[in-house]
Amino acid sequence: MVTGKHSRDKVSIVDNLHFACHSAMARAAPLWQWNEGRFSGTVSVSVFSEVSTIDLVTQIARQITEAIVAGRLKPGARLTELQLSREFGTSRAPVREAARLLESQGLVTFSPRRGFFVRTLKANDLRDIYELRIGLELHAASLAVERATPDDIAALERQLGKLYETAETDSVEAQIFEDFAFHRMLCQAGGNARLIKVYDELAMEMRAGITLIGKLYDDPHRMAETHEPIMAALKKRDDEALRGALRYHIAVARDAVVALFEEFESDA
Repeated sequence: MVTGKHSRDKVSIVDNLHFACHSAMARAAPLWQWNEGRFSGTVSVSVFSEVSTIDLVTQIARQITEAIVAGRLKPGARLTELQLSREFGTSRAPVREAARLLESQGLVTFSPRRGFFVRTLKANDLRDIYELRIGLELHAASLAVERATPDDIAALERQLGKLYETAETDSVEAQIFEDFAFHRMLCQAGGNARLIKVYDELAMEMRAGITLIGKLYDDPHRMAETHEPIMAALKKRDDEALRGALRYHIAVARDAVVALFEEFESDA
């Protein structure tokens, strides 16, 4: 048995521990309560629930994005929270957060008292996106001339081979995917992670627009061939040649896609 000063010290230490634990638990888990010298309630550690929720929101947003890009969700389609929550097997809250995330990326729009809708792209939207893409990729290409490793260049050559392979198939979706994959890899070779993030957002919108048209702007074999000058310039580390080849390649795609989209709008 401890008495005297040691006993008072022990009580003081225990009290301090109780106070520290109480304060920490109050901050981390508001559902805990201090009741008659002990904690009661349920554990609710916010940091873990946030990670779980964010991951869930990301998964839902990714699936909705894939449906939009693949054309399974058409422009103007309403994203009904209740229906989607049932399909995903979740509450409505993560579906709503996923829709907000896609709104910030430009894939869906929000209308007060009506909800979220798949964004309807216009020809002018695609023109703006392509012009932004030109500036982005030209900068990424200059970085790639300086920073691309032999492995980066080898990976791009393999990806160019995939473009020729998919040109032999009838899958427009696969051809679009492999084309954007090549350009994303070129951006990656520039070594700027934030640039990649912006490119991904642009690519989603462009893929959704091209999928809506339902066909490529050129013969897939010729599309694959137009990547050859880009590849050759990068291998030579020729910045001027690479930027010129890339600008021409994307500008041709821009003009053709915008023209097809204008035709699509007039027929709609």
